[in-house]
Parts: sequence; structure tokens; C-alpha cells
Amino acid sequence: MCGIALIISGVPIDLSSLLPNASDYYYSSPLSQHSESTLFTVDDIKAALRRRGPDSLGSKSLSLHVHEGRVVRSSVEEEEEPSKLSNSEDDFVLNNNLTGKVLFVGATLQLRGVCPITQPLVDKSGNILTIWFGRDALGRRSLLIHWPSIKDTRLILSSVSPPALNENSDFGSEKGPGEPNFWEELPCGVYSLSMNAAKMDENLMCEVKRHNWLDPMLQELITWDRPLVEPTPDILNGVHNTCFNEQEQQGHLHKEVLAALTESVRRRAIFSGVHMGNSPVAVLFSGGLDSMILAALLDQCLDPKYEIDLLNVSFDGQLAPDRISARAGVNELRKIATLRRWNLVEIDAELSKLTMEMQHVMSLINPSNTYMDLNIGIALWLAAGGDGWLSEEIGGESNNYSQCQHVKYKSESRILLVGAGADEQCAGYGRHKTKYRQSRTENLRRIWKRNLGRDDRCIADNGKEARFPFLDEDVIRLLLNVPLWEIADLRQPSGVGDKKILRERVGMLMVVAGAGGGDGDGEGT
Repeated sequence: MCGIALIISGVPIDLSSLLPNASDYYYSSPLSQHSESTLFTVDDIKAALRRRGPDSLGSKSLSLHVHEGRVVRSSVEEEEEPSKLSNSEDDFVLNNNLTGKVLFVGATLQLRGVCPITQPLVDKSGNILTIWFGRDALGRRSLLIHWPSIKDTRLILSSVSPPALNENSDFGSEKGPGEPNFWEELPCGVYSLSMNAAKMDENLMCEVKRHNWLDPMLQELITWDRPLVEPTPDILNGVHNTCFNEQEQQGHLHKEVLAALTESVRRRAIFSGVHMGNSPVAVLFSGGLDSMILAALLDQCLDPKYEIDLLNVSFDGQLAPDRISARAGVNELRKIATLRRWNLVEIDAELSKLTMEMQHVMSLINPSNTYMDLNIGIALWLAAGGDGWLSEEIGGESNNYSQCQHVKYKSESRILLVGAGADEQCAGYGRHKTKYRQSRTENLRRIWKRNLGRDDRCIADNGKEARFPFLDEDVIRLLLNVPLWEIADLRQPSGVGDKKILRERVGMLMVVAGAGGGDGDGEGT
């Protein structure tokens, strides 16, 4: 995983193909008397990105101008000195022609290979990649954008917002329709950015375009349409299949879902080349259904010589429901996977004592600004930090935590498995049950904006990479093709009918894991 940033200044930006109100974002001159140049510096962005990519940090500054109708690169330089992101006129006028500046920043968290990798990529001639940017179709990685505006005419891309002096003043308040945030979550898709000479005055002009996905299967996937929502009379009468009875069909479905989830976890437990310590892959662990599935599947996919850290956060000590269920869950895992060392990392915190941490997380969740986002963000940030306690048995094996000693422990796992997407796809929340009854899938279509960017930023700030097995393309495609009444029984109360398909899978999974004795097959090592 990495952190990236791109800052383009001194160039008019044409967004007419992207935004319906393009006139609000297009400027004939890049110079502004209302520049927010003091909001943050280049060094602020570098510092924020370095937390995401602690293994290397690189930056290149590219100056461009027009000469005889062609865009010419003036220089490529390493950015070393602290500098304001200035919009001043002196920076951008050269020989009466407009000079643009493009700054590239890249930070790397190295999970593969033995040779250090530095970004951005520059060849021997000083050329930097053609500029393409975007987010995957599901938005699993964060990328923020500042579109040019009257207050700040630069185009800025960044994986995360750097802390700013005045960004928290309106936290928790709703902005009006004419008050856009400085940052927005970049909508999922692929974008291109091209520099050309303007026809009228031969000054630089920058155009941004969005491109459609070419893979038809991906196009179909991101519509989140489920073909079977209500059973037809034939299905209700039991005549929809002449080859299998209902029990056999369900058994086949169980195996398909379990196989898809197993392969998804296996893909996300891969690392190579670099030293990853004794516990390379951890699980954000509440002891609930989703995290138990991920932990049990990870055990099957990871060589048993590695330990698995289970990261559990509590704001109410040992009395919190998630702490109680986590302790019960790890006991079950130790029974079915006896060869594995399971580390339940108990991370305790009091919200009233986290003033500085809260301020930091406010900048991470930006542009989200609700207290619910903040509460979720601080829990994810603390979990990814991995700074907690292990309960070690005194005098032999025991599941009685009162007979354990508490040992300070900090998880060094760089890969974290997260259960995001399970609730949204399987009607895990009450509001999702309502949406499912209405055959609506906005909760899935908006997960990139509501959840995933925020979650990625809070976790990656600790130099960790979040991976989302329930949001694997093959898993999503399979679940969308499963009839809704097999996904969840909406007639049943919460905790029974919701996530029916996962509740039925977890029993099979525990049987399979127990029979295997926790012996991983070594893949992903």
C-alpha cells in the first residue's frame, strides 16, 4: 500500500466533461486573490503520506510551459525544502507565458519484494508517467480530490488530508448546498489528465476526463443488481428444479460461498520478500460472526508457523460486549486450530483521555465530519495501532481470564483483514433490512463514499494495509446471484434472520477447520 499526492498549480483546469456546473470550476487565469495558500504546506502532505508509507518517500516537481505551440518540460527537481502551496503570480509567469507546476509525491509501505521501491517512477530521461488516476470500482482505497474553486484554483489529489488549522471548526455541522468541502472522496473510476497549449493564447491548459470501465463483468458488478429478490410461485411450490431437492441445493450453495470466501482470504494473506515478523496478518476482531469467519479462514490460508493477532478495542474495559464476545471467540478458535498461536490483543482506551488522538482522527476521516464517523474512525485507528495487552495463562491452560497475567504487547502485523461489506451485502443492519425489502441497494453503491475511504485512511495512518475479503469481486458476484431469501430471512428478528447465509456457513467452517487441526497449506508465505 502507499500514499500518493498530485498538486497542479499555475494552469487553468477544464472540467467541462466531468462536472455539470463546470463554469464554477473553470478559470481563465490560475491567479487568485483569495488563495488558501496557508492552509497546509507540501511538508504537511508529505508527513501525512509518510505515515501511510513508512518505508520510502519520494517527490518530484515538474515545471511546464508552452514554446512554439508545444508543451515543454522546464525541469524535474526533487522537492526538499518546506514550501507553501503558493498561487502567487511570480511563480507562474516566464517570458510572458504561463508556467505550470506539477508536484508528485509517493510514499510506500512495502509488502512484496526485497529491493526498496521509491515513488513516483521517473526514467533516466526524467520522464514521469502519463498522468492517470482513479479508484478501484468498489473504492477500497482512499483518494481525495480538491477541485479548483474560487478560493483555491489548484487541482490537488491526495490519499489523505493533512491536518489544517481551521478544518475542525465546523465538525458535526451540515454544510449548505453552496458550501462544498475543501476535499471530496474521488468517485470510483479512471481519470486522465492532459496538458496542452490553449488555441487562443498558447498558454497551458489542463483537461480532466473520466473513462468508463471496459470490462463488461465489472460494469455489471458495480450496479449491485440482484436478479432474484422475491420467490416466484414456481419456486414457492417447489417445482423450480428437477435435479436437486432444496437441501442438496443449499449444501451446494454453502460450498460455493465458503470456497469463494476462502480464496478471497488466501489472496489477501499474500506477502513475499520482506520480513513481516511472527504475525504478518492480523484480523480486526470483535468475536462476532464476520470476524470469526475471517479468523478461521485465515488459519486455513496461513502457514501454522505464523501467529495471528486478533485486534480488539474496548472503551468500557472488560465489560464491553465486544470484549466478552472476543474472549469467547478466541477460545473457540484455540479449540479448532490447536497448532496456531492466537494473540487476542486487548486495546483499552477512554474517550475522555483521547483529546489529541481525536483531533488527529478528525483530519483522517475528512471529508466525513459526523460524530458517528469519528467514533468508528478512532476505534479503527486504535485497532490498527495494535498497542494493547495479551492475557497469558498462569500455571497451565485455562480459559478463566481472572487466572491470567496481562503482558504488554504491540502488534507489528502490516496486513489487517477487515469485515467491511458483510453487513451491507447480507442485511446485517436494521436499515439494510428495510432497503432489502424495497429492493434497493444504495447502501452498497455508496459504500465507497460512506465507509471505505474513511476506514482505509484511519487504518493506513499506522503504516498498515487494510484488506477486505467480503468485498472481493468474486464474492460479491456470487452473493448477488444468490436469491435474497437465501441471503437473509427478513421475517426473523435481528441476530437470527440477518446474514442468514453467513450464519449457516460459520457452522460448516468450524467443522472443516476443526477436522484440519488448524494445519495451513503454506500458501501466502
